[in-house]
Amino acid sequence: MEVVMVAPAQLPFEQSDPLGVAPRLRELQSRGSVHRVRTAVGDEAWLVTGHADVRRLLDDDRLGRSHPAPETAARTGESALFGGPLGDFGTEQADHARMRSLLQPHFSPRHMKALRSRVEALTTGLLDEVDEHGSPADLHAAVAVPLPILVICELLGVPYEDREEFRAWTADAANTRDRTRSERGLGELFAYGLKLVAHKRTDPDDDVISRLCATEGVSDAEAAGLSMALLFAGHETTVVQIGLGALLLLTNPEQWHALVDRPDLVPNAVEEILRAPGKGGGIPRYARTDLEIDGVAVKAGELVLLDNGAANHDPTVFTDPDRLDITRPATAHLTFGHGARYCIGAPLARIELQVVFSQLVRRFPTLRLTVSVEELRMRRDVLTGGLAELPVRW
Repeated sequence: MEVVMVAPAQLPFEQSDPLGVAPRLRELQSRGSVHRVRTAVGDEAWLVTGHADVRRLLDDDRLGRSHPAPETAARTGESALFGGPLGDFGTEQADHARMRSLLQPHFSPRHMKALRSRVEALTTGLLDEVDEHGSPADLHAAVAVPLPILVICELLGVPYEDREEFRAWTADAANTRDRTRSERGLGELFAYGLKLVAHKRTDPDDDVISRLCATEGVSDAEAAGLSMALLFAGHETTVVQIGLGALLLLTNPEQWHALVDRPDLVPNAVEEILRAPGKGGGIPRYARTDLEIDGVAVKAGELVLLDNGAANHDPTVFTDPDRLDITRPATAHLTFGHGARYCIGAPLARIELQVVFSQLVRRFPTLRLTVSVEELRMRRDVLTGGLAELPVRW
């Protein structure tokens, strides 16, 4: 493949539609799979947009999250947790395998099956409050935010009354523009995790933190780090998906009404709303060795962004990819990644989304937005993005 040298495209791409693929990204994708880009902090990187390449590289050991010289590595942003390299270059693969072996049992089918009834009860309680308060309501504040927090708190053994504090810390840790703020949030979150671990060592319960503490060879620091990583990932991304999923359905009323008429389509609809948002940016990886991606030479140490959002809109895999279709066989989406780093919490996220939308279409079949999509406030300074509000009536 002949590579034409052009100026790197600047991230983030301008995106007026919070649900659609940025026009600049669509333009790049039409030219090929691999593109030279400049990150928000001015560093150069490779952006991979094709579904086949993204899927393959997500499970390629020649890419990783660590870097042999992390202080000089290209960065995507100022977040201390996600903006640059993570982990030890020499032991990354062994460390990752250990992390998964410690966490995977807590997301087993048996544990998830037992948790589903609790998710259903928590969702019912939140929607009861919405019903009692009456129309209009902010679905973001009333359901999308509290449900994943309630669920992950119960799963981990984190006090729900601490939610305002740890949610502020996770938002700070994920801040993409202020490194000092991000480092402070990360430090506060880790200190909080250590406090919880100390408590669980002396007063264990039936929860993930207690079980980690009881696992031979797991130090306080490791238990705290793993627990706080789950706390962040286990609520923040699901908050975003519930909000964007509801917005997708409500801005495509024929799809919403189809789901009201056919609630048995909810599991498939969930896969489609996981695929459909056009959020770009890419999953960061660093080349551990020289390699070639679709004919493009990538040097060891360079930053490679695997854009699963773009891959989920690859027209060679998804017919009319920008159209929401809850009957589409959407199992090929890469929202949860692929291969060895496939999201451990994917089963839990699916349960929460399935329960929320099953209950929403049954209890609020006339649900609709009260403002235009252009008027909605978005969260632009944190890694996960998403909505700041979702005003609805019924």
